[in-house]
Amino acid sequence: MSQNESPQAQELIERIASAYDGLKDELSHVIVGQQRIVEDMFTALLCRGHCLIVGVPGLAKTLLIRSLGRIMGLSFSRIQFTPDLMPSDITGTEIIEGDPATGERRFRFVQGPIFANIVLADEINRTPPKTQAALLQAMQENEVTAAGNTYPLEQPFFVMATQNPIEQEGTYPLPEAQLDRFMLSINIGYPTRAEEREIVNATTQPARHDIKPVLQGQDVLWIQQIVRQVPAGRHMIDYAVDLARATRPKEPPSPDFVKNWLAWGAGPRAAQNITLTAKARVILHGRFAVTAEDIRAVTAPVLRHRIFTNFNADAEGIDVEQVIERLIETVPEPSYGEAIAAVPPAPPPAPARSPRTPPGSPPPRAL
Repeated sequence: MSQNESPQAQELIERIASAYDGLKDELSHVIVGQQRIVEDMFTALLCRGHCLIVGVPGLAKTLLIRSLGRIMGLSFSRIQFTPDLMPSDITGTEIIEGDPATGERRFRFVQGPIFANIVLADEINRTPPKTQAALLQAMQENEVTAAGNTYPLEQPFFVMATQNPIEQEGTYPLPEAQLDRFMLSINIGYPTRAEEREIVNATTQPARHDIKPVLQGQDVLWIQQIVRQVPAGRHMIDYAVDLARATRPKEPPSPDFVKNWLAWGAGPRAAQNITLTAKARVILHGRFAVTAEDIRAVTAPVLRHRIFTNFNADAEGIDVEQVIERLIETVPEPSYGEAIAAVPPAPPPAPARSPRTPPGSPPPRAL
């Protein structure tokens, strides 16, 4: 698909953008605000990716995901991850059943909650790694293996895993390699005062709206194919690659603040996911080709769970969000010709904090 295919391509893009507007309108009847969260989640779904949701309890994560499934006519299941959860509780198990006529006994596989279009893995870090691995295998392979048999998962298949950022006692943090399986990491924050007032008003009255499907599963599969046909120029792919490579502290082109603040950078999946999610964003906004603004808009959710700060950053009060913000400001958009060979040197390091500066305040930044 290209800009030269004018009438057909334009009609196609308009249909998808119109369907997305209808989805947001229908979702607004049950979810207040969170427009960026909805866009990120739907973007990942259109890219055949999965999301890690980080937010405190009570921010309507479950309601949002269940409503998204109903609007698209998709099946939904919720798995509450606990320390005693077993892999078979997710994937399913075999049971023995007898034939009343012949008395013959045989095994029959009973599907687990993973066999749904949209799966909410609630508090994924509260279950041991063995059980986490069962879910992550299904995410990667789109199939489940039990007792030597392989069962494909119905498409579209989308996993939304949640984590509580506050309480970490008794948890099993996901290793870096498993975090990399998630396309996006989405932070859900508190609503504004006006939004919170609207939430309280709406939830303390009788329910007044029933969600109507806007899309069907086949529509989602069709849009997933269209997303990969969206053109991305070579200089835009170079931009995504430069952003990912600049996060690696041991790479020569990385800026000085990356070498000082990061212990580990993003792998090749980061550049792949930046490019793919930028393509999905283009579709949702009714456009034809990826721009630098699309690349910058999706960089934070793609990178925030793929880069890790070190002791220096922790001591200076620097978090991942600040590093990503500085990275976007530092890495330039490549020219339309050849890719740039290296990221230019970073600005001078921030001056040291004076003794009178309160310990909790972040250091001044030289931009």
